Amino acid sequence: MSTRITWHQYFMAQSHLLSLRSTCTRLAVGATIVREKRIIAGGYNGSIAGGEHCVDVGCYMEEGHCIRTIHAEMNAILQCAKFGVPTKNAEIYVTHFPCVQCTKSIIQAGISSVYYANGYHNHPFSLELFEKAGVKVEHIPFEWPIIDRKNEEKKKLVQTLMDKLELSGEDAETLQQLKAQVTDLFG
Repeated sequence: MSTRITWHQYFMAQSHLLSLRSTCTRLAVGATIVREKRIIAGGYNGSIAGGEHCVDVGCYMEEGHCIRTIHAEMNAILQCAKFGVPTKNAEIYVTHFPCVQCTKSIIQAGISSVYYANGYHNHPFSLELFEKAGVKVEHIPFEWPIIDRKNEEKKKLVQTLMDKLELSGEDAETLQQLKAQVTDLFG
């Protein structure tokens, strides 16, 4: 029997899947808004509906920021607004720590908790704003293998192959390079 993943990992996995739709060439971000253990909205960073995408025409940079892109958190919040879904006391799961602008929008939307997988320019002002607003902020590391039910089998197979290579007399430098690749792949 397989083990169920936690709610945090379930919603964080959703955010990571959403990030795969990102059209940003600088950083793919996904966000999932949840209320009472139900997904109410999702978003990823990209251009406005029907607009040109950074992956197609490049980033539109001003003062070090791409102004073409709508952030994942904003897309999710705006999806709620578009369809009349309340965000008060909801939670948001984001692949990366929110920027200052998204922090302010999250607070104004009444979202009570922010869970993020990766730090990304964690601005002290964002942390200060969240604290003052009483918004819970928690780092929830996400590992892709958690959603790969065959991850352990793959690791065992690769280890068996590495052992056979070593026994076959493969040169030490090649083995070291392969071991490094295995570590990068499986941790």
